[in-house]
Amino acid sequence: MSAGAPGAASGGPYAGLPGLVVGVGAGRGVGMEEVAGLIGRTLAVAGLSVGGVVELATVETKAAEPGLVAAAARLGVPLRGYGAAALARVAVPGPSGAALAAVGTPSVAEAAALLAAGPGGELLVGKRKSAPPGRPARATCAVARRPAPAKGGQVGQR
Repeated sequence: MSAGAPGAASGGPYAGLPGLVVGVGAGRGVGMEEVAGLIGRTLAVAGLSVGGVVELATVETKAAEPGLVAAAARLGVPLRGYGAAALARVAVPGPSGAALAAVGTPSVAEAAALLAAGPGGELLVGKRKSAPPGRPARATCAVARRPAPAKGGQVGQR
């Protein structure tokens, strides 16, 4: 991460964030390099560290997709799948008719990121598409952060 990027050691708005969750959508047969490359570029542009990622999340029907499994392994984080109905209940800024037709939910990447972040989670980066040369994108990702845990002994005190 460059020194001037948000979240860098300079204390930008994303410095010291709790765990980051990356929601990923993927076409059948997507390669690990396309998924991992997209995640890496998305985090870098946002000034976020790949070391802050604690989980990848997707729709259940894609949770065994080899490219997603391999990307999670490369990052050293678990890959969690959510049912399409659960994802469809999550309000997102960028719903997609293509995702709805393909997997039964209008959002995979954004909804999975928010669902995995849990109550109080915040979408930091909306859906981004991969940009492989000479062919259509086969991966999407979005980044959310989990809320900071309450400090012990301070809950409810004034």
